[in-house]
Amino acid sequence: MRRFTQLYDELDASNRTLDKVDALKRYFAEAPPADAAWALWLLTGGRFRALVKTKRLREWAADVAQFPDWLVDDCYERVGDLAETVTLLLPLPEVGVDVPLHVMITEHVQGLGDWDDPVQFQLIRERWRELDRQQAFVFHKMLTGGFRVGVSRSLVTRAIAELAGLEKRVIAHRLMGNWQPTPRFFQGLLSAQEQEEVVSRPYPFYLASPLDDPAPVLEHAAEWYFEWKWDGIRAQLIKRRGQLFLWSRGEEVLSERFPEILGAASRLPEGTVLDGEILCWLGDRPAGFNALQTRIGRKRLSPRILAENPAVFLAYDILESSGQDVRAQPLRARRKLLEEVVAQPSTGALRLSPLIKVTESEALRNLWNESRERGVEGFMIKHRDSPYEAGRVRGQWWKWKVAPLTADLVMICAQAGHGRRASQFTDYTLAAWDAGKLVPVAKAYSGLTAEEIREIDQWVKAHTLARHGPVRTVPGELVFEIAFEGIRESARHKSGVALRFPRIHRWRKDKPAAEADRLETLQALIAENGNA
Repeated sequence: MRRFTQLYDELDASNRTLDKVDALKRYFAEAPPADAAWALWLLTGGRFRALVKTKRLREWAADVAQFPDWLVDDCYERVGDLAETVTLLLPLPEVGVDVPLHVMITEHVQGLGDWDDPVQFQLIRERWRELDRQQAFVFHKMLTGGFRVGVSRSLVTRAIAELAGLEKRVIAHRLMGNWQPTPRFFQGLLSAQEQEEVVSRPYPFYLASPLDDPAPVLEHAAEWYFEWKWDGIRAQLIKRRGQLFLWSRGEEVLSERFPEILGAASRLPEGTVLDGEILCWLGDRPAGFNALQTRIGRKRLSPRILAENPAVFLAYDILESSGQDVRAQPLRARRKLLEEVVAQPSTGALRLSPLIKVTESEALRNLWNESRERGVEGFMIKHRDSPYEAGRVRGQWWKWKVAPLTADLVMICAQAGHGRRASQFTDYTLAAWDAGKLVPVAKAYSGLTAEEIREIDQWVKAHTLARHGPVRTVPGELVFEIAFEGIRESARHKSGVALRFPRIHRWRKDKPAAEADRLETLQALIAENGNA
């Protein structure tokens, strides 16, 4: 536990990539495999389910520290991070007991959710008697589901690859799917020997980079494939040993939620892995992401849901053919294989994503301008000779998206952020005018510069009208231009609308609040762009 805590501190303290990679390599070279496996699981995004109610953790910390509940709550509001708050308040030993990380997790963390509150309190209090402040902080991060540190999955993969002397793409592939943090898995991860095939394992996804200026590509359009950029769930469809799997890019198995896709995929040849997009499809066009949410948000799918929002898998690449990894082949060769596997014409639940046959620059721009009308987000542009890479590798796959929708909205509430921004108000509730009143329509927290955040934070603290827990209401004076990818009707929101992926585009210091957008303007966007 002490060694892992030291790694956490090193990763959190440095912004230099090489420092982080070196720290990771040292840890994984020195840690016992049982500890290294769990550290890898945590650092690549593993999370425990909610083990302890946050309210109870605050109450128990208040009891042990002998502080009133209101003082703990006030500290939490100011610090903004429960794990840090509890760690700072507790009387912890100067030197803690060094329990192995895998023992801490398997014996003292994982099973907490199985006990009632009084037993949980006793078990956690025992840890508070043993752990020093640094160890306790990491322990609390695990309990609260907030374990995050300044390192990406890609960086961890790089460190493991360098330590093992293997290509990064090999490690990235081995880390895909539902692997278990065991010593055997970790040792196999580092092994130079070919690993036994895991029948359900997907491949790392190739991610396109944003294309701001398409002119250089359009000048040589014949060298590229142009496809529509679909607004669905990126997924891989796998058929191996007679079994079918549907994996999302977030490494979630979606097989049970889309039975019609699995039914169509049963006709695929053995040893086939397709990359594509899951969409709800009505008539001759996608139904929009809102329709797709009716499928992914339900544990049971009624016949009515299946009939009203039928799903399709639009395949645009093939990664494995007849059991052979074909990712190194050029895209033009993979496209031919794909067209042989996916039946033509494209009908039913398994379809081929069509290529755009136009090659003239002006004609391509005209088609791109029709994206919203067609229910898509723009173009995907892929070089005909490109291999299928792992992760975001710039140069051969681009996404040329249409400009986002925008609206000028007024900030009416602010809340402190998390982590390094816990002492600043960075999360804003934004509203539109409706019958002379400001009605909340979105929350946003990204898009401003550090200087703008400091300025707004000072303004919020000086203009607070009321406090509601961690939220402060403020006068409706500051206007922000909000960018978002889609808008739909929503019965769950007071305004009746919901924005998709809202973020701050700019602070409109030039615009008074009275000139911000009306709710009817947003409702008109739904009519223009569909309920998407």
